[in-house]
Amino acid sequence: MTRLHPLSFLLGFLLVFSAKAQKINDAYRLSIQKASSEIIIDGVLDEQAWLDAEVATDFFMITPMDTSFAQVKTDVRMTYDDQNLYLIVVNHHAVDGPYMVESLRRDFSFGKNDNFLLFMDPFDDQTNGFSFGANAAGAQWDGIMYNGGSVDLSWDNKWTSKVRNYEDKWIFEAAIPFKSIRYKKGITEWGVNFSRLDLKTTEKSGWAPVPRQFPSASLAYTGILVWDNPPPDPGANISVIPYLLGGVSKDFENNGETSYRREIGMDAKISLTSSLNLDLTVNPDFSQVEVDRQVTNLDRFELFFPERRQFFLENGDLFANFGYSTIRPFFSRRIGLNAPIQFGARLSGKINKDWRIGAMNMQTGEVSEEGLPSQNFTVMALQRQVGARSNITGIFINKQSLNYNPDPDSEAPVYSQFNRNVGLEYNLASSNNLWTGKAMLLQSFGPDNLANGFVHAANLKYASGNLTWNWQHELVSENYTAEVGYVPRRGYTKINPTIGYRWFPVSEKILSHGPDIGVTYFFNKEGVKTDNTTYVAYSIKWRSQSTFLLWTAYDFIKLQRPFDPTNFSGETLPAGTDHSWTALGAEYTSKPQSLFTYSFTTRLGGYYADGKRYNFTTDLGYRFQPYVSLALSTNFNRINLPEPWGNTDFWLVGPRLDVTMTNTLFFTAFVQYNEQIKNINLNTRFQWRFKPASDLFIVYTDNYLPAPFYTKNRSIVLKFTYWWNI
Repeated sequence: MTRLHPLSFLLGFLLVFSAKAQKINDAYRLSIQKASSEIIIDGVLDEQAWLDAEVATDFFMITPMDTSFAQVKTDVRMTYDDQNLYLIVVNHHAVDGPYMVESLRRDFSFGKNDNFLLFMDPFDDQTNGFSFGANAAGAQWDGIMYNGGSVDLSWDNKWTSKVRNYEDKWIFEAAIPFKSIRYKKGITEWGVNFSRLDLKTTEKSGWAPVPRQFPSASLAYTGILVWDNPPPDPGANISVIPYLLGGVSKDFENNGETSYRREIGMDAKISLTSSLNLDLTVNPDFSQVEVDRQVTNLDRFELFFPERRQFFLENGDLFANFGYSTIRPFFSRRIGLNAPIQFGARLSGKINKDWRIGAMNMQTGEVSEEGLPSQNFTVMALQRQVGARSNITGIFINKQSLNYNPDPDSEAPVYSQFNRNVGLEYNLASSNNLWTGKAMLLQSFGPDNLANGFVHAANLKYASGNLTWNWQHELVSENYTAEVGYVPRRGYTKINPTIGYRWFPVSEKILSHGPDIGVTYFFNKEGVKTDNTTYVAYSIKWRSQSTFLLWTAYDFIKLQRPFDPTNFSGETLPAGTDHSWTALGAEYTSKPQSLFTYSFTTRLGGYYADGKRYNFTTDLGYRFQPYVSLALSTNFNRINLPEPWGNTDFWLVGPRLDVTMTNTLFFTAFVQYNEQIKNINLNTRFQWRFKPASDLFIVYTDNYLPAPFYTKNRSIVLKFTYWWNI
């Protein structure tokens, strides 16, 4: 009798589910016709085109309950002309009083603002799309959608909007150029949904109904936007985005020399079709990108910080979402990390309804003082849709050192000649989104077979209104290498089942409550258990949107290599030693409607070497809406260990000031004091968006040594960018 391989069984199981995928809310249809008059973006519903447009109304409540119509009334109209897609929304008030927003800052936090959002699926694949919206003060929101309901807000594009407030409502009006989005030419039905969050009533609603366990962005639950004619061809769609930069910096810590920057560069976007785009970049600079939020690192492995650079974002899910959070064969922040990017090109988008493609090539320069050679990075992905919402993706990644002949007697670090990865991944998403999962295989290649290794991982998740469970396993060989990826751990097998349940009581106070249980096991290549975490948690969510979580966990670790449990002292625990402990903690987040908001987390319990660790974090915020937002983040760790470590305290403090003078004029000041790395960082950024997607930035950065206090380095950069449509 022939045995069925477990992976074959899992793939067959997933294929059965994907084959059943169907459109759910196809009965919710909004007709859109060409504008019968000129549209002026002023937040006033007075043009004849709006009076002639069909109205989407009678929204459904998503939270706190998903079994009735919304209490807050929202009316949406859409129309278009040869250049733009237009949207106007009348957001009626259900309760007297002012709106609630954080600020006029772009890409605001969804849960802390009265807002309206549009979710578009212009490919009608229930997987990829675009989101646009605004809060009640007029701050814009835009992002690319991927993975069936996730939104990447780092993506910005060229569009205009206006919000006008009245005593009984606020009106949001927008014009979205067809040149700013990608869509399938000739298609006359787009997936679309509208989301409204009203914090005074704590009600989230959508035009097409969405079960409360899913975000309102879920493309599986979109209705249909029915065009009277196919959307117009945007025609020649070429955007050139040059920049000019000047800067000065001084390194006080080393030699005190002053250096100057005078740079020019350019990005270009060329639409080959209405759904396929070519991006080019020459000498790019990302100095205006917001600094990473620092963390106290007590982990044995490398930390992850997300990509924020514009060039890598559109259709970036084709590359960046391959794998899992700790198994990423491609991580774009590896490119240009220690060397300047000289030029690059990226082709991405839809070939047709069933096929997506992504291909990128980047070239970095040589850094001779560090012995870092010039390198070329290539990544290619091809994705085939299976059923309505599932897909199969193949990926190829190559990192190549150019003209590199290292001296074996030199003390400089030696870089590999090349590293390659080839992979295949199946992504499951059932039509109703109750079942999701993936199964993947990866193989790496390197010089002399030293980096030849493989990965297999898979998961299957079920999420109903009450019950959620997930099974995940991973197998990463010891020689697997992804130099352009994020794989902090190798040579292990991982098993991780989790289960959770939620009750939704008939209560005026509590929205939901219930437990979560999870177990994680790691085994080395000999099958010996090296890690185990078992946790139990209980969470409560109030109708006011405040939340509370109580948890306890047991940890066991057999160290595979020496490790400093403070990541600071330099003293290490030996490899092969066993460590186990229990801990408990709590988390609380206050309701977002208040001008003063706060949250805290706490943890106390055991630690390595029979030690103790205490942790307490707070996030405090106060807003003078809509112009000023103040925030203070603190993180305190106390580690009590036997000698030679003794007692160690770490503070991480980060006050932040956001001033949004208008929705085009912003100032941010951010200070981070990190005791673990003995650094105080000051970063200030002024941004003037003088035209859509065109900016002037002034960025000032200081780094200080806390004690004795002195300046390590200082820099100021002036950058001008302009988005020019040809």
